[in-house]
Amino acid sequence: MNPTDDTTDQVGTPAGPDDATEEPVAEVRDLRIEVGGRAIVDGVSLKALPGKVTALVGASGSGKTSTGLALLGEYPPGAHVTGDVHLAADGLVGYVPQHPAAVLNPARRVSALLADIARAQVRHLPRGRRRTAARTRVLHALAEAQLPDAQSLLCRYPHQLSGGQQQRVVLAQALLLGARVLVADEPTTGQDALTKSRIVAQLAAVAARGIAVVLLSHDLDVVRALADEVIVMRAGRVVESGPAHRLWLAHRHQGTREMLTEQREFTEPTSATGTGRVVLRIRDMTARHRSTARGTTEVVRIPELDLRAGECLAVVGRSGSGKTTFARCLAGLHRDHDGEVLFDGTPLPRSLRDRSRAGLANVQYVFQDARASFGEHRPVLHQVARTAIRLRGAEPAAAQRDALATLTGLGLPEDLVRRRPGQLSGGELQRAALARALLARPRVLICDEITSGLDPITRRGILEVLTGLLHDRDDLSLVLITHDLDTAALAHRIAVLDAGELVEQGPAQRVLTTPSHPFTVSLMKTATRHLPAHPEGL
Repeated sequence: MNPTDDTTDQVGTPAGPDDATEEPVAEVRDLRIEVGGRAIVDGVSLKALPGKVTALVGASGSGKTSTGLALLGEYPPGAHVTGDVHLAADGLVGYVPQHPAAVLNPARRVSALLADIARAQVRHLPRGRRRTAARTRVLHALAEAQLPDAQSLLCRYPHQLSGGQQQRVVLAQALLLGARVLVADEPTTGQDALTKSRIVAQLAAVAARGIAVVLLSHDLDVVRALADEVIVMRAGRVVESGPAHRLWLAHRHQGTREMLTEQREFTEPTSATGTGRVVLRIRDMTARHRSTARGTTEVVRIPELDLRAGECLAVVGRSGSGKTTFARCLAGLHRDHDGEVLFDGTPLPRSLRDRSRAGLANVQYVFQDARASFGEHRPVLHQVARTAIRLRGAEPAAAQRDALATLTGLGLPEDLVRRRPGQLSGGELQRAALARALLARPRVLICDEITSGLDPITRRGILEVLTGLLHDRDDLSLVLITHDLDTAALAHRIAVLDAGELVEQGPAQRVLTTPSHPFTVSLMKTATRHLPAHPEGL
């Protein structure tokens, strides 16, 4: 790749003979994307070679996703695009987005979403064999995408799956389609350590079959395990690139150095656990998903759990363990559950629609998929300010001032938040979603994997904001839904879910260092294992 400006450093030696003679399946040359006069991608070039993994890394807003989507011919509305994107004649591109719910039809079951693709591939067979052959292909694709319990998932709708399960369904679609290029946008976001290692192994297997993989990621462990070539992006530009095993050892740009040396050093909560009054009390909760036209499946069972004022409770477990369903029950977003959820001793209505304005403000939810929670046509600042108007009765001018102060406090400048959501990165929208919830001045703030799609520097900033809020506001309580045990360590208490069951709860340090349940023990062991190194010795 040729550098396009004086800030670009080229790392590594010239390509070897194999790379020099092998034709790329997809190629981007000098790509520039401008939106509203601002270049979100500026002079980017890359080649996707068969059987190779090209990783684009960088902070939130660096242009990774916009570059990856260019391979599919997709650009932000109103974008001015120059440069060239070339695909081979048979270069079908599959895309696994960071937030897969956006590309899964919510009105169709998983079986239908996959069977549509499989049926087109078995039309050459006799009519009597087509259904069985199509189902076999679907189950095989789900198994390859690390969804071993495929039979039970086929009858569910996308909203009945966890974020990790949705992501793997989209991967199964790409594998069924026979894509020659796979763009994987933060494929391990929201995944527990065991599932992450399986996804890494699957992407390595995809590359081994001759498919070109373009990996967009902030997770350097995943990049180290997979990448053949690394492209470091910052503010839309390539600042450094080269063979992966050389770039880590001989990086030249300050941005790369900062990214590699960033440590997870967060401010830990200082208040003692268990001293405040109980704000949220859960008793005998059983939540269900409708699995067929006639039946339901229990997905969450929690006999007893309390949340106290000023406390941070982390709810951990593997992908599909019921963490998000539990959180949605608390927020009034999942009505199909039994048992009691008491707020200050008063039962919370199961449905959001039955809660008062004060009840809505008291319990706020920040979604894992921030983009889906914003309307696409109104500026971000306007949508954030609406929370103060609707739930606190604030005047529009005062609401906008509060919204702007909260957004800038989270690192989002005024010129950025006056744009529409499509012009912000996923990480920027995640911070805007947090600001919107904070504007309600909630008593309970539920954060569902809100740091899982962020680079280490941005993640640290978000977590420091949350711990600072707990320190400054005695009446605020936090529920952190997370797969990341480093994040869970910031909490006062941890609750562990396994297959929907609450198997353990207690002070964070005790659960993390001396767990009592066998599942928690296995979770801790899995989290301490490192992903396999790249064959070239990263």
